[in-house]
Amino acid sequence: MVAARTLAGRSLRISSRQPDALITALMLPVMLMLIFVYFFGGAIDTGTAYVTYVVPGAMLLCAGFGAANTAVGVATDMKEGVIDRFRSLDIGGVPILAGHVAASVLRNLVSTGLVLAVALAIGFRPRASLPGFLAAAALLIAYITAISWLAATLGLLARTPEAAGGFTFLMMFLPYPSSAFVPIDTMPGWLHGFADHQPLTPVIESLRALLLAQPAGDAPWVALAWCAAIGVVSVALAAVLFERRTR
Repeated sequence: MVAARTLAGRSLRISSRQPDALITALMLPVMLMLIFVYFFGGAIDTGTAYVTYVVPGAMLLCAGFGAANTAVGVATDMKEGVIDRFRSLDIGGVPILAGHVAASVLRNLVSTGLVLAVALAIGFRPRASLPGFLAAAALLIAYITAISWLAATLGLLARTPEAAGGFTFLMMFLPYPSSAFVPIDTMPGWLHGFADHQPLTPVIESLRALLLAQPAGDAPWVALAWCAAIGVVSVALAAVLFERRTR
């Protein structure tokens, strides 16, 4: 635990020394949200104000961008031999990767807070009670943790930081074929099955319902099941890949 906390601090210090990457990770989701709201929102019928509809998707898009930095960070450490140095200090693979994941969660919470603040400034009005906000925050943290472990696994799988950045394209693309930006009913019929059942849709639907104090049905449980599955599989794969890459 101490090693993971120390390495998380190291990752955060590295992020603070890369202001260009940090600003991009913070501003790009905000800019995309503004583009969707002001450029496309007037042409999309969601049955409510578009900013109200799009905020949960923008928050997950933001998490995807943040997780991409985790994959690049892990791949960079592997390439530059930093991992070998940690191993010589008898620090195991799980604490090393957990440090990257913990830093990713903290960075993502900051950037998500920025997205939410901008959303409030342009008209987003959540109606959740305190328990609703806490439930939404818990689900968001679970999602960010799961995809950060997935990103760490992709960072171990990649041979270069550039390839790691490319691997994370999928996580940044997944919000689009979901209910993040447009209702699934407006998509082509052949896409409905994937959009309805991919992991991001129940997370988005849950956040939307919790923040707006609407009935959520079983979406939160489905979302948590997806987060748990992604997290457990990613941790197991990361452990195997780490042992193979550091023999």
